[in-house]
Amino acid sequence: MGNSPSTKTLSILGSTGSIGQSTVDIIRHHRDRFAIDALVGNRNIAQLAADAREMNAKLAVTADDTLLGDLRDALSGSGIDAAAGEAAVIEAAARPVDMVMGAIVGASGLKPTLSAVEQGTTIALANKECLVSGAEVFTRAAAKYNATVIPVDSEHSALFQCFEDHNTDSVDRLTLTASGGPFRTWSMEQLASATLQSALKHPNWSMGQKVTIDSSTLMNKGLEFIEAFHLFPVAVEKIDVVVHPQSIVHSYVSYVDGSVIAQLGMPDMRTPIAYAMAYPERISAPVERLDLARIGTLTFEPVDNDRFPAVELARLALARGGNATTMLNAANEIAVAAFLQEKLRFLDITRLVADTIEQAERENMIVSMSSLDDVWQADSYARNKAAELAGRLQA
Repeated sequence: MGNSPSTKTLSILGSTGSIGQSTVDIIRHHRDRFAIDALVGNRNIAQLAADAREMNAKLAVTADDTLLGDLRDALSGSGIDAAAGEAAVIEAAARPVDMVMGAIVGASGLKPTLSAVEQGTTIALANKECLVSGAEVFTRAAAKYNATVIPVDSEHSALFQCFEDHNTDSVDRLTLTASGGPFRTWSMEQLASATLQSALKHPNWSMGQKVTIDSSTLMNKGLEFIEAFHLFPVAVEKIDVVVHPQSIVHSYVSYVDGSVIAQLGMPDMRTPIAYAMAYPERISAPVERLDLARIGTLTFEPVDNDRFPAVELARLALARGGNATTMLNAANEIAVAAFLQEKLRFLDITRLVADTIEQAERENMIVSMSSLDDVWQADSYARNKAAELAGRLQA
């Protein structure tokens, strides 16, 4: 499939977000290699329409069905089809293409990404929730429909590049690196009064607000820990997280002979995006080149679980099994949204997540999942429970 043997057809789910915009930027530099079929965005109609025109997309979709008129107006005279609403997003994801970039943030990305998987499409996966909220359903569907999943997260892309499939039994450990976020050196007393503005100032990466807050609590690393378990055939005991403030070593794989293979690069998401888009080939990316002599020093330190309990919360949720990780993710989305609205204190983000899962255990709500309906049921329960509990923790 594709316009020519060397051209990949591509649809982008979440095209107006941070990952989506970086994907568009890679395509700008490789117009001969990629042809856009569908762009799916949320409420940023101006950006969605501008990208659709520039990329000569066939279809542009907004998830907000009240904005269909605005999108049609913005695309007037272009010949590009417009659609809106959840059903339209799912239909766009199912269109026949060579690759789908799954970059919708949050649990709302699960259903459309699953729709693409069911077509047997190659998925460049940037949506964490597919492997955190719906892992059982998602991995089963990927196997059933023979869909290839290539991770886009910088850490999982690094592991993917370092993991020797022919030597699975020789893998000793997988280690995810974490920048430590903006509060790495802060005391508990300082964290207790951390502001939204300070949490949004990530030292190394430029990301969307939700992911930036997750980085400040280290919940992003907790979610990535869960993802790594589902992406790679290793026992949960063989997955570690280490803090690496410079964000140069993106993750590494240790082997039984003492070898450690790491992937390094400047902290720019366009590198793992370009890798996923061109896989198994490599293409140039418009990123700063790594100069280790200039950087000079790379440092590593353990995660402080007292100040940043998110990784341990994720590990425990994974150990509980069933829908516990679904609930972890849903509760975290509610907690982060409350913090972004300045209705919750910083330390209460992970506290709310822990309280929600504990409440679910007390109410015997942690059960196994076999369908998407089970995922939504767990997701809805945890959101409602977290919102209820958040009221008691109001800032």
